[in-house]
Amino acid sequence: MPEEKKVVRKVIKAARDGNKFMADYYYELDNAAKTGERKVAWCTSVGPAEILRAMGFLVYFPETHSAMLGATRMATDLIPYANALGYSPEICSYLTADIGAYVQGVSPLAKAFKGIQGPPKPDVLVFNTNQCRDVQDWFAFYAKEYDAPLVGIHTYVGVKDVTENLMPSIKKQLEDMVEPLEKVIGKPLDMDEFKKVVGLSRECSDLWKKVLDTASAKPSPLTFFDGTTLMGPAVVGRGTQATNDFYKILLAELEERVQNGEGAVENEKFRIYWDGMPVWGRLSAHSKLFASHQTNVLASTYCNSWIFTPLDAEDPFTSMARAYTELFIVRSDDFKEEYINKMLDFFGVDGIIYHDARTCPANSNCRYGMPQRLSKKTGVPHLNIDGDLNDLRCLSDEQTKTNVEAFIEQLEENK
Repeated sequence: MPEEKKVVRKVIKAARDGNKFMADYYYELDNAAKTGERKVAWCTSVGPAEILRAMGFLVYFPETHSAMLGATRMATDLIPYANALGYSPEICSYLTADIGAYVQGVSPLAKAFKGIQGPPKPDVLVFNTNQCRDVQDWFAFYAKEYDAPLVGIHTYVGVKDVTENLMPSIKKQLEDMVEPLEKVIGKPLDMDEFKKVVGLSRECSDLWKKVLDTASAKPSPLTFFDGTTLMGPAVVGRGTQATNDFYKILLAELEERVQNGEGAVENEKFRIYWDGMPVWGRLSAHSKLFASHQTNVLASTYCNSWIFTPLDAEDPFTSMARAYTELFIVRSDDFKEEYINKMLDFFGVDGIIYHDARTCPANSNCRYGMPQRLSKKTGVPHLNIDGDLNDLRCLSDEQTKTNVEAFIEQLEENK
């Protein structure tokens, strides 16, 4: 393995617009919390945000707070405080880090944004178990702490084909949450506004997909590590025009990079697909590690989680039911293998890395033989790495570095 060289990472100019978007988003939430002028709904990141936004709620997504706890490396020290309340160290470290931060009265928002002390108080909490059951318990904790109503959708898991017979149950749950939400917000759902929001959310989805698809170019104009931060507006702002305006700017820049043959990684030699969660506390370190070996981790199942192609403004409830049931995370292994196989071909991938996140089994797809089956079917080699999304005690930096470098040597031999 050649000696590592100093890595100069190419900055995406539109990232500044993304940072401003996120700052404006958190300041608006903070102002609502301080003045009480707007109602705030907490929502899981792939929950029914369109309904909340259409009703006039400001929408806060606790997972973004937990990702910040991981990225700032605050999470590991805070998790034990949630463990002391009876939350196992084996469950979602988003949950335990966030509750630990609440118990200790600290927040990365206070460091990132002047004048903000922490997350806004919820007027209602809304979850969707399409991610995992942990979100239900996470939100239930805060519902008790804040004496706020809790509304949830219980969805399917292990879905191979999303058929019409699955839709009525999810659609009805979406419709049934409207009445309790109307009681909180004090006004009825405006269907015209609802359709408008769903239409904007679909446009956001389409734009975000085009952004991620630019990575199919050789060399790729962006990396997976770029995507984990650039996806912020798609998570917290879908259903708004401002979000779509941002992605139009970003897409134009990436398309210009493609036209100019400008890659995110200098002299791109190998192309890697990442399956599973990022290690938030090691985004920079991992980005530099791969780039130093002319290797671009350029696509992922994770960033694609905010592509909701079925959304249809003319049939908002049914299309939301389908969109939030088609998520990769709730699909069967047969579907997942076929999906990843298509991604390998589309992005021209040389290898796959599976992140086995200790506290996130729903997003870890390497525990039941999938990597071996896919490598046998496609001939694309794979590497499993141990770690976690937030709990850095589950990660060995030296072992990760050694394994990644050995994997890249394998790719060189295959070339």
